[in-house]
Amino acid sequence: MRVFTVFGPSQSGKTTLIDGLAGLEEQRPQTLGIPGVAKVTQFGFMGDDWTAVDIAGGAENLSTAGPVLAGSDAAVLCVGADPQAAVLAAPYFRLIEEAGVPCFLFVNRIDAAEGRISEVISSLQAYCRHGIVLRQVPIRKDGQVVGAVDLISERAWQYREGEPSLLVEIPEAVQGREQEARTELLEALADYDDALLEQLIEDQQPLTDDIYHTATTVLQHHDLVPALLGSAEHRNGMLRLMKSLRHEVPRVEAATERLGQDDAPVAAGLLADHVKHLGKTVLIRAMGAGVANGQMLAGKTVGSITGLDAKAPQPELQPGQVGLTMKSDHLSVAQVFTAEGAAPLPGWAQAHVPGYRRLIEPAHERDDARLSAALERLSEIDCGISIEQDPQSGHALLAAQGPQHFRRCLAKLSDGFGIEVAELPVPPAYRETLRKPVTIHHRHRKQSGGAGQFADVVIEVKPMPRGGGGVFAETIKGGVVPRNFIPAVEHGVQEALTEGPHGYAVVDVAVTLTDGKYHSVDSSDFAFRTAGKNAMKEAMAESGTIVLEPIAQVLIHVPSVHAGGLVPTISGMKGQVLGFEGHPEAAGWDVFRAMLPMTALDDLTNALASAARGTGWFTAEFDHYTELRSEELARA
Repeated sequence: MRVFTVFGPSQSGKTTLIDGLAGLEEQRPQTLGIPGVAKVTQFGFMGDDWTAVDIAGGAENLSTAGPVLAGSDAAVLCVGADPQAAVLAAPYFRLIEEAGVPCFLFVNRIDAAEGRISEVISSLQAYCRHGIVLRQVPIRKDGQVVGAVDLISERAWQYREGEPSLLVEIPEAVQGREQEARTELLEALADYDDALLEQLIEDQQPLTDDIYHTATTVLQHHDLVPALLGSAEHRNGMLRLMKSLRHEVPRVEAATERLGQDDAPVAAGLLADHVKHLGKTVLIRAMGAGVANGQMLAGKTVGSITGLDAKAPQPELQPGQVGLTMKSDHLSVAQVFTAEGAAPLPGWAQAHVPGYRRLIEPAHERDDARLSAALERLSEIDCGISIEQDPQSGHALLAAQGPQHFRRCLAKLSDGFGIEVAELPVPPAYRETLRKPVTIHHRHRKQSGGAGQFADVVIEVKPMPRGGGGVFAETIKGGVVPRNFIPAVEHGVQEALTEGPHGYAVVDVAVTLTDGKYHSVDSSDFAFRTAGKNAMKEAMAESGTIVLEPIAQVLIHVPSVHAGGLVPTISGMKGQVLGFEGHPEAAGWDVFRAMLPMTALDDLTNALASAARGTGWFTAEFDHYTELRSEELARA
């Protein structure tokens, strides 16, 4: 069995393409769907078994594409025949380049193309470091594409609605373009085949079988990206694409070698889901021998393996086969397995750092304990999220790849785990610091029968430079405050610093205990802790505080054509543009650097979806605090 991933921009026709490929022979394909994530289809073609994985479109779903692509033999990038939409393919080309997986480019809806196909390829080439070579040229009649000419076999095919294409003579009007395109293809292939190059230099006509052999070698080494044409909706070009996959896509050994680490991998986790009454299911691909029910995989025994329908038993997977594991909770997506253990997939297959963050809480108190367990299970089936606890509110903080991904996670919590949750914005991580130095003398005295409470402290408090943190020191002389009580004073000061006059933690403060008094009977750790806390509160009230806003250094990965348009976007968010430069390894990409208030990061997620047409993403790292203006504080 061979496996290929089909991905591309939303509405590019990926699902229709797979349906067309699976319907070439009269049989009923087997499918597995994960709503909003992927659809897996298994079918046969000319005696071979195939699995095609359709990844849902949109940059937010790239976290799903990585693990699937890692376990695939090849990829098919499906795009529309529109040069203006080429940028939408940029994230997929970048992933393909990083993965090194053989790839076919399929230009879909060729019947609706208005411009030249060469313009489409030229626009796409801007985002691919490897050369894209046309393997077909269109045949036009009255301005409409009605067929295609194969540049290797030099055969012409006329499209027919819902039927296999008809073999015809190459129209005279197309012959000049066909010869020009064929020469370009042969010259591109000759760069990787000395024998072919020699034949071209000597004006010899190479044999068709030799050209196919070179094309296969070039594809399997991922030296070039061949481009095919068609219309999945009308079933045009399906047979040519499927035959190319059959003859040129490598077997599972090539994928195993790509994933090989210290130990040869036995299997890889491609997709995962949580299904009611079934629990956690993981779609795995056997990369080697030994994947079977009851056998060791990732250090524990496999519970059971079934087909995509989750019903038909599949006791053992031969190398290359795909199956669904159940009762095997130790297996997870985005991992490669040996019999003894598991390791994460390469970095390129891992999800981008999730940037869309929200607090969540159960809608019903009875689900409070269940929510933590459900979130842990959700993180095992979705490698594109991160879960932590918000230190201010104590609520769970769920970070996703974007708003659609976040909504899908909430739907899974509801439908898969039976937990309704409410979402809340993440509170701003503001801080406070003192305006001026002050000295405070505070005496804590309380008598309520029995032993009393007495503590007297004098503290000097002053602001420190930004990023200075918090410092506590003491200059006590003569034992006016016994040494064993000084830590209690420090604890009281630290407790007071957790919440300033505006309700935020206080930072960048130096506190020095300079004097005090104690009572031999009534003094205690508790009394001096209370005195330290109250003295610090008085100091903050007398000095006044400045509210500080956290600023992040943001790195935005964006196609170059959209980089300039981000300048007003960042400025409109009160950010500072640091500049942008071309990505050293990703063709057609820029890395845009900026300083941005951390409170604006959610807005940046939404702005990127618009300004970069959903193709960009960012990472953010705290850099420093800056003073929040009074009008902004009022809005906060």
